[in-house]
Amino acid sequence: MCRDCGCSLGPAAQRAPLAAAPSVPGKTETIEVITAILDENDRIAAHNRGHFDGHGVLALNLMSSPGAGKTSLLEATIRALDGKLKVAVIEGDLATENDADRIRACGVPAVQITTGNACHLDAQMVHDALDRLPLADLDVLFIENVGNLVCPASFDLGQHRNVTLLSVPEGDDKPAKYPVMFRAADLSLITKTDLLAYITEFKLERAHAALRQIGFQGETIELSNRGGDGFTAWLAWLEREVTSQRERAARGETAKPSIQPEGASAHAAGHRPSR
Repeated sequence: MCRDCGCSLGPAAQRAPLAAAPSVPGKTETIEVITAILDENDRIAAHNRGHFDGHGVLALNLMSSPGAGKTSLLEATIRALDGKLKVAVIEGDLATENDADRIRACGVPAVQITTGNACHLDAQMVHDALDRLPLADLDVLFIENVGNLVCPASFDLGQHRNVTLLSVPEGDDKPAKYPVMFRAADLSLITKTDLLAYITEFKLERAHAALRQIGFQGETIELSNRGGDGFTAWLAWLEREVTSQRERAARGETAKPSIQPEGASAHAAGHRPSR
C-alpha cells in the first residue's frame, strides 16, 4: 500500500539509510528500510514530545476514516470551550486548506499540512508545523491526521494520546475490519449518534463488542456534536487529560500512546492481502 501511494517516502524515509542489495538479473529485489524509517521517525517524535512537555501542552492525535467528523468535532469543541482552554490545530490532508480554514474561522491557530500522496502524517511534518504555532500560549494541540484507518496508527508524532473516531454512518464493524487503528486508541469516540434513529443497522452494542474483541482497552464515549451527555463527557475527558499533562510536566515526566508498528511493517513491505 505505502509503496504505491508514497507514504513511506516522507521526510523520515528520505533521511533513513538504505541498505545495499545485490542485483540479480531478471529479478526484482525488495530493500527493507522500514526499521530505519521508524527509528528516525521515533527520534523526531521524541523531540516533538519534549517540546510539548516543556510547554505543558497536551498533544492529541485524532484519527479516523475520511468523513467521520474530526473537523466538525474540533469546531464544536472549540465553541464549547469558549476560551477556557487555549487550543491550536495541525490539520493533515492530501490537498487543500479547507479544514484549516474552518478551524481558523473559530478563532484559533491552525496549520495545514498537505501531504501530496502520503496517507498519514509523520513526526517531521509535525515538527515543521510547530514553528508556526504559539506553543508557549497553548493548553492543547490537536493533530488531525489524514483520514485513513490504516497508516496513522503506526507512526508516533510526539503526541500523548490517540483519539480514534468511529461514526455511525460507517457501520459498527469498522473496529473488527481495522483492528490496528482502534487498538492504538486511548479514547474511542462513537460520533454522529444523532443519526442512530435513521441508520438503524448501526448497533451500539455491536460496536462496543467489536472494540473489546480486538483488544481495545481505552475509554469509549458516544456523542453528537449537537451536545448532550456524551459531548459533556468528551469535554470532561479533555480537561482531565490537560490537568494530568500539566502534573506530568511539573514532575519532568511524559506520556506516550500505543503505537502499532506492525501496521507500518506490513504495508511498507508490500504484503499481499490474504485470500
